[in-house]
Amino acid sequence: MKESFFLALLIAVAAGNGCGKAAESAAVVVATDPGAPTQAQGKLATMRIYIRAEEMVAELALTDDQRRAGMMFRTNMDANAGMLFPLPYTQRASFWMKNCPHPLSAAYIDPEGIIQEIHDLQPYNTNAVVAASDNIRFVLETPPGWFQQHHIVPGVAITTERGPLMKTFFRAR
Repeated sequence: MKESFFLALLIAVAAGNGCGKAAESAAVVVATDPGAPTQAQGKLATMRIYIRAEEMVAELALTDDQRRAGMMFRTNMDANAGMLFPLPYTQRASFWMKNCPHPLSAAYIDPEGIIQEIHDLQPYNTNAVVAASDNIRFVLETPPGWFQQHHIVPGVAITTERGPLMKTFFRAR
């Protein structure tokens, strides 16, 4: 039961530029959750990521609380910045924009670091943007239109200054 609650809660708030990852059943959990974020989280640790010839500095939403708060309540994002969500397991990601006043674009990325889908997310929209694939392990949120402006499309790989995404975030222990 505790694991089911955690999974529903994680799904409910991990995305939408941290504005919340939501599944239909999880939206109810978040609405009644007294621990839900009420203000923007501080700037997170960052890492350089590479998408073709583009370099971006991405904040890293690594913990449950960081993924849960994501971009909630933030009113802006630097032009070449993003927030990367390494998800705890491969899944059909689902992000929303609860408490997010700033529009975003989000790339749903598979375990190999390949962008599978790109979505534009609208401020305060609590409708979940569900991935078409159940093979999503990372989500990268950016300023609105960033991918289009840089000619980044599905099929493009993302790496970090430390190498492939899986190796960077999920090394064997």
